[in-house]
Amino acid sequence: MFRNKRILSFLLAFMFVLSVVVPGASFADEENIKITILGTTDIHGNIYNWSYEDGEEKEYLGFAKVYSVVKEVRAENPNTILIDNGDTIQGTILTDDLYNTDLSLKNPVMDVMNFMEYDAMAIGNHEFNFGLEMVDKIVEEANFPLLAANVKYKEDGSYLTEAYTIVEVAGVKVGIIGFTNPNIPKWDGPKVTSLDFEDFLTSAEEPMKELNEKADIIIASSHSAYTGGYEEAEGYVNDDAKVLLEKYPEIKALMVGHTHDTVEEEFEGAVVGGARDAGRQVVRFDLEISKDGDDYLVEDTKVQIIDVDEYPASEELKEYAKEYHENTLEFLVEILGTASADFVPEAEIKGIPEAQLRDTAVIDLINNVQLEATGADVAGAALFQQGSNLEAGELNYADIFDIYKYPNTLVGVEVTGAQLKEYMEWSANYYNQYKEGDVTLSFDPEIRGYNYDMFQGVDYKVDVSKPKGERIVDLKFKGEEIKDDQVLKLAVNNYRYGGLSGMGIITEEPYFESDPKSLRSYIADKIKEDGTIDPVVDNNWELIGADLDHPLRDYIIGEINAGNMELPKSEDGRTYNTAALNAPQMIADGKIPVEVLAEYDLSEEDVLPVEQETPEDAASPEEVKTPEAREKYIVKRGDTLWAIGKMFETTWQRLAEFNNLKNPDLIYPDQVIMID
Repeated sequence: MFRNKRILSFLLAFMFVLSVVVPGASFADEENIKITILGTTDIHGNIYNWSYEDGEEKEYLGFAKVYSVVKEVRAENPNTILIDNGDTIQGTILTDDLYNTDLSLKNPVMDVMNFMEYDAMAIGNHEFNFGLEMVDKIVEEANFPLLAANVKYKEDGSYLTEAYTIVEVAGVKVGIIGFTNPNIPKWDGPKVTSLDFEDFLTSAEEPMKELNEKADIIIASSHSAYTGGYEEAEGYVNDDAKVLLEKYPEIKALMVGHTHDTVEEEFEGAVVGGARDAGRQVVRFDLEISKDGDDYLVEDTKVQIIDVDEYPASEELKEYAKEYHENTLEFLVEILGTASADFVPEAEIKGIPEAQLRDTAVIDLINNVQLEATGADVAGAALFQQGSNLEAGELNYADIFDIYKYPNTLVGVEVTGAQLKEYMEWSANYYNQYKEGDVTLSFDPEIRGYNYDMFQGVDYKVDVSKPKGERIVDLKFKGEEIKDDQVLKLAVNNYRYGGLSGMGIITEEPYFESDPKSLRSYIADKIKEDGTIDPVVDNNWELIGADLDHPLRDYIIGEINAGNMELPKSEDGRTYNTAALNAPQMIADGKIPVEVLAEYDLSEEDVLPVEQETPEDAASPEEVKTPEAREKYIVKRGDTLWAIGKMFETTWQRLAEFNNLKNPDLIYPDQVIMID
């Protein structure tokens, strides 16, 4: 028995030594460190899960929902880092119209983020809406660093905020580098004149060198698109954050935002995540890390998108932020005035706003307020939300927010007649060109609805049968045709002014700036002053060039309104009604039942032939020959292809074809245009 005990002891000892010298895979996994990074983006001031415009709770928004996700994940893995990707302090009545207008008040968003124990935040473009004093204020109030590696003061080259931070978790030093959108000067130009905004790769060089020396692993947060952002040819700086992963493979997780899109990607061992706006989603990165001597190696990466509507709102957070919420509700009690009737008629087709198909009282109200405040001749304004309306009855500030969701200020600037028309043509690009048989009008999927302006102070028509650049016809001011060299005063918001200046369409400095007073405040003043406002429409513009009167139109519209047919949307879902419904094509595709065709006495003869490219068309001698230019033109700031074509007595289409331009809307200074 003694001998057996000795043998047993020997075997146990041998097995122990073997397990130490040659550990199993499962043992190694237990030794690895798991770090979780949670990311939010584009919260836009939503603290409670409450819509102040609608006056009701929502299941899909707010820090209150996000915090429930955060608490659950922290309980699961204490090694959790919480970061934000920007566009956080702006976007609700609570933020924009109460607390962001008074710098003496504690910023509620920073206060709540401190409560949630954020570790870092990249600055978004909307953080600059309220000026650099506000940026300084939130930097001071936050218990975590705000990051923008690509923003420096022009005067001395110092950073506006921090370029990066290092958070130590479970002994691992996690470096977090942040970037903001480099195109902010195009949107908030007058507010950021003291700053330089660099491209990502230029600005990343020095801080990434430092992080590689100081941090064990590196993650990045960029308030921009992952891919498909702004093009340099448009006068914008490229803001595709993917270049960071291509240049720096040591970045193992990348948080993106700005576009309000869900992103769940992998790139050569790194993970990329982006969430929808308003706190609808939280991005979760999981990194599995092993230690090799003094080095830490990222063995595995995962990304997951968490929808907050599956979680309850945190009562703990709501109690903490109760004062901010109740102050906002009290603010909305005030009745500003009364609308005698609805300002937008009911849509004929669900999903296509009437306010983008014809002149309406809601756009006329905004434009008339702009004209009165600036003393301008012409004003331009967009429909920011598809369903915006002032409904009959009492009006409070939530109603104003509904028709004008951004805290834009007003700008008055002088333009020539040629510049005004170029701006109007740019706006009219929003429409897809009409084709015979279309029963609906539709919108370019690459253009957001907030970039389609409608104008007051001039009379005009938009001919949707014509190609882009040639659609504004019968443009008149006070009954007279506008001349190219005629000088007019134009009123627009500061965002539009920045964009038009960046494109070279507007070249003059403003003669009027309302900053810090917002356009919403002017609209509120107007309603208070009048007491009762009537929906007045002068019908100064109209769409022409589209014969929508097909026999099947009523049937197709009925099917759309009944929910049996869907209008196309852009791939990202942010532009609606992106293709016209064409009756002959729908017949050809078998989308119209045979019994319906019989009811309308239609047959195959009523189907337009589908145009197909023939070999001769695809490679005609004229198209494949080497172009021989009779003249070269160097593009100047403010030029458009349409204007160049007019100058040389040709068309923009011919110039685009001759120069092999993939997008004729995109030309830039110093580009060579060949004239055939």
